[in-house]
Amino acid sequence: MTFYLLVALIAGLVSFAASWAVLRLGHRYKLYPGIRDRDVHTSPTPRLGGIAIVVGIVVALAIASQISWFNLVFADPFPIIAIVLAALVMLAIGVIDDLYDLNWMTKLAGQLLVAGFLAWSSLQLTSLPIGPNNGITVLSPTMSLIITVLAVVLVMNAVNFIDGLDGLVAGVTIIAGTVFFIYSYLLSIDTAQTAFNLASLVMAVLLGATAGFLPFNWHPAKIFMGDGGALVVGMLMAVSTISVTGQITPNIDPSQLVTAFLPLLLPFAVLVVPLLDFGLAVLRRLRAGKSPFSADRKHLHHRLLDMGHSHFHAVLIFYGWTTVVAFGTLMFLFVAWWWALTAIVIGLIVCTAFTLAPLSRRKRIEAAAQSAPDSEITLARFDPLDAAAPDDLDDSDLSDELTVPHQEETR
Repeated sequence: MTFYLLVALIAGLVSFAASWAVLRLGHRYKLYPGIRDRDVHTSPTPRLGGIAIVVGIVVALAIASQISWFNLVFADPFPIIAIVLAALVMLAIGVIDDLYDLNWMTKLAGQLLVAGFLAWSSLQLTSLPIGPNNGITVLSPTMSLIITVLAVVLVMNAVNFIDGLDGLVAGVTIIAGTVFFIYSYLLSIDTAQTAFNLASLVMAVLLGATAGFLPFNWHPAKIFMGDGGALVVGMLMAVSTISVTGQITPNIDPSQLVTAFLPLLLPFAVLVVPLLDFGLAVLRRLRAGKSPFSADRKHLHHRLLDMGHSHFHAVLIFYGWTTVVAFGTLMFLFVAWWWALTAIVIGLIVCTAFTLAPLSRRKRIEAAAQSAPDSEITLARFDPLDAAAPDDLDDSDLSDELTVPHQEETR
């Protein structure tokens, strides 16, 4: 564990220094696009933070290769080299898109090629926790290739789709990645009798790099990770998940099946919200006759802002949902299933209450407005969907209770 903390610390320090350097260069040479209609920020901000994250990851992996305790991981260096090359390619595609706005077909083609390259380099899903043979199905080479490519592309885009608020992707990655690191670490000790494995190493350097970047990305953000950063983060989360299957033997004891495959299922459970956002966005755009990868302002984080949440509160809500699912899943490894399930249910109820809180506040405001003088006029001021609301209303008759919420809702 000490050496994992060491490489994570190195990744964090390098990422922090690189973020500062990229931020300075971005402002000096005006390397940032204009403000788009769907953007939440109001001033031009560099989107090259992905460069700093990748620099931190590459430097940390290079140092780890020189630590004797990681010799087992680097015994076959090709998977590590493939991961670094894939990250550099995805970073380049993302940075070009951030600066020059590539069309969606070009980006998707690049993602498919990178995912195919990773699968060719032996980073594949080789089995699934279903089937008649001890509850495991060993995939054919063709099916393994197809499922691996789809999984990598899906996770990359799901992570990229939620990258719309300051600190959102970095924070979710830290929460989910910490839990996944614990899973892969314990699984490796249990199945391979060693704590050193590719999945844990990749996740450790990813956690360190995103933690080093987060101070610059915290609200109000000085720099964004951009598509380059979000796509690389999603790719590395998918790769870590896929590499775990190399630790699973098809002859595993059926009684240990759930425990063994929790690390495989965990990232998808943790990414329920991003995957839900991705699925809803694709369906919404296809129904409108648009490309599934066209941009809009109807993602879940946009909807939270429209409900009345502040920028900071919306990010915390995403953190809350991720924490409940991730750590709730972790509890299945240590406590009876009913305790873990109870904790998850309670956590989900609390998260739901906080998520829907602005709706209850709006109902109280509208009820107060209905009972106030001139209610027929003032009520429209609390309904942002009423396009006929006059702009020159006299608020002198409104109480303080009505005035303050009105300012929050129209902010």
